[in-house]
Amino acid sequence: MTDEDTLLPNAEDELELDDEGLESAPDGTLYEHRRVVADKGQTLLRVDKFLMEHLRDTSRARIQRAAEAGCIHVNDRPVKSNYRVKPFDVVTLMLDHPRMETEVTAEDIPLDVVYEDDDLLVVNKPAGLVVHPGVGNHSGTLVNALAWHLRDNPRYNPNDPSVGLCHRIDKDTSGLLVIAKTPEAKTDLCHQFFVKSTRRHYNALVWGSFDAQEGRIEGNIGRDPRDRQRMAVFPPESEVGKPAVTHWRVLEAFGPVTWVECVLETGRTHQIRAHMRHIGHPLFADERYGGMEILRGQPTAKYKAFVQNAFALCPRQALHARTLGFRHPRSQEDMFFEAALPEDLTLLIEKWKTLPSPSL
Repeated sequence: MTDEDTLLPNAEDELELDDEGLESAPDGTLYEHRRVVADKGQTLLRVDKFLMEHLRDTSRARIQRAAEAGCIHVNDRPVKSNYRVKPFDVVTLMLDHPRMETEVTAEDIPLDVVYEDDDLLVVNKPAGLVVHPGVGNHSGTLVNALAWHLRDNPRYNPNDPSVGLCHRIDKDTSGLLVIAKTPEAKTDLCHQFFVKSTRRHYNALVWGSFDAQEGRIEGNIGRDPRDRQRMAVFPPESEVGKPAVTHWRVLEAFGPVTWVECVLETGRTHQIRAHMRHIGHPLFADERYGGMEILRGQPTAKYKAFVQNAFALCPRQALHARTLGFRHPRSQEDMFFEAALPEDLTLLIEKWKTLPSPSL
């Protein structure tokens, strides 16, 4: 999840994405970050071993995770680690954001630091803050804020992909993120995200009511062919997209909308947003996935005014990364953090509690 061009710390960052994942290029374009061309005398060799021979400061495990994430292409097609490279094959690292042409600069942007030690820090990101410089966002990001916060730390270089962010959430999602200060901490934390041993719970307000109190959504996540700015859900048995599983549980029902908890087995781009829309429950105020329309409730003027006022209270997808748990990379101690709801979501929930009944 960094924009630097060192292969595997960079590729590894693309592997485990929170629901909101990357601030992707608007049209879903992939960008080349690294290229290696096999010479005419190349013997058949697995692509992970091939890259180990051509790239420094990486590991085979990281290369394999990059391939699993679809980051490694051969002759313009994604391949798995067991692909055998042959003469004149063009092996590239492809990511969904362009390479940064300028270095990350430190900017004095306030940070809500929940926890910090010599190895890592946990921050509570507000909605509206982009996580990493990218297309159209070269400054004013969380990474720029971290560069300022850690400006006196000689081991932390914001332009070094072997330290920094271990996962992401989207610009308009609030909640917890962990940042590694050292290469050792980042390697360990990224591995925990990859093997799904971290613990993350999200809260979301979604349109509609549920017949059950909890459920499971399974469906591959991939680019929507009709709208490259959003993700779509495809059958699990299909070869389209990447496998994804979301567990949900009702916390409180308000009639037209429901307050739910979501737990991810996987971490695909926009996973909660796409999965909830897929089952007919778009996130409230999620414009990209149809949640900024009045989808439930009686079509009365009074009710419409009520919902419009609710939109004004929280004019972004109603999604919050509430908890984050992991094993400390140095002490091996179990760490667990919880971020209270931000003011906009608190006001939104309080408003729905005042909805007159019946409103369906």
